Amino acid sequence: MLRRIMLFRQLVHRPSSTFTYLIASRPGGEALLIDPVAEQVELYLRLLEALELRLAFALDTHFHTDHESALEVLREQTRCIAARGEGGPADSFACSVSDGEILDIDGLELTALHTPGHTEDSYSFVMDDRVFTGDTLLIRGTGRTDQGGDARVQYESLFGKLLTLPGRTLVYPAHDYNGRHVSSIADERRLNPRLQVTSVEEYVTLMQGLMPESPLQMDVVNDSCLRPSGPLMQQLASLRAALAPADTFPVSFSAQTSAGVASR
Repeated sequence: MLRRIMLFRQLVHRPSSTFTYLIASRPGGEALLIDPVAEQVELYLRLLEALELRLAFALDTHFHTDHESALEVLREQTRCIAARGEGGPADSFACSVSDGEILDIDGLELTALHTPGHTEDSYSFVMDDRVFTGDTLLIRGTGRTDQGGDARVQYESLFGKLLTLPGRTLVYPAHDYNGRHVSSIADERRLNPRLQVTSVEEYVTLMQGLMPESPLQMDVVNDSCLRPSGPLMQQLASLRAALAPADTFPVSFSAQTSAGVASR
């Protein structure tokens, strides 16, 4: 019997603007972490303990170059299954996830979707109402392809796979550099400037013309829309939400967000 998500937390690693997602179906049950960062392992462990969760899976959407993954440390400390999509560097501690594979965590199902282009091992993970897109599809952007990626392959991952999901599907990326947290497939189809192309050739030309400001960041970085105090306040808000009572979604990432980005 499939369960509905009861626990959902979006955590931010500010130095790399990386989002980590904690998902569980119930207090006291099994949990999943997506894209955990090594520097924040203690936070994850405290959060799991506070919510009385047992970490069953830790997943990376792809091999990260802008931060150190926490997969190995979490496997050692929690005995969880550490996994990453096929096609990337082989690690003795991590299992491989293949395209179409269904992961079951205490009644919650995620389907692995191979979405290469940013990297060969880029995977997205699809649930009934949301998709975790890694660096393939960002909010108003797409992952860069100039560090061993392939824009032509990424085009197919975007237009042939992710953008065919229902418009109401919530989009949770691995990064955002402008203070945004969630979007939807409908909004990205309509508002993402990199998706307003008419052919694969146009998309390849667009991606080849980008000049990212930082070799570590996965998108062109614009001036932050946050006030000078914004990053600190957002981090405090994320921690406060993470440690909130566990009987429902944090308001900022469920009811309000869904209403704001769902397709009309």
